[in-house]
Amino acid sequence: METLLKWIHRYVSPVFLVLLAASFILWYIAKLNYTYTTEQTVRISIADQPLEVPCVVEGTGTNLFGYQVYMNKRLRIPLEEIKTQRSAEEGHEGKSVIDPQSLQKALSTRFSDIKIVSLGEIPEIETPEEP
Repeated sequence: METLLKWIHRYVSPVFLVLLAASFILWYIAKLNYTYTTEQTVRISIADQPLEVPCVVEGTGTNLFGYQVYMNKRLRIPLEEIKTQRSAEEGHEGKSVIDPQSLQKALSTRFSDIKIVSLGEIPEIETPEEP
């Protein structure tokens, strides 16, 4: 290993390596300013029931990267803000189906810098008891 470092130091200038690293960092930052479309999993909580919904999102690379790295908490969405209806499938009694458009609207209002293009499969939730 030591001989490899001596060989690199002999034939490659340290200034060149520093400038190569700096140019890579600047290139990466420039690439993050482009607009990208990708699939992300959004963690939400509706009526205290945790859900993970796959979404196709669009935004600049910095916003998408920041969401992916720093957004580990669940978004709380009140049940009154979305439309639901009771499941008509056999074996799914006591479950409610969430309207995708109302959920997409609720998510879009919470993400001002990321556009929610579409939602994947939304799991059913337990029908909350009405007082």
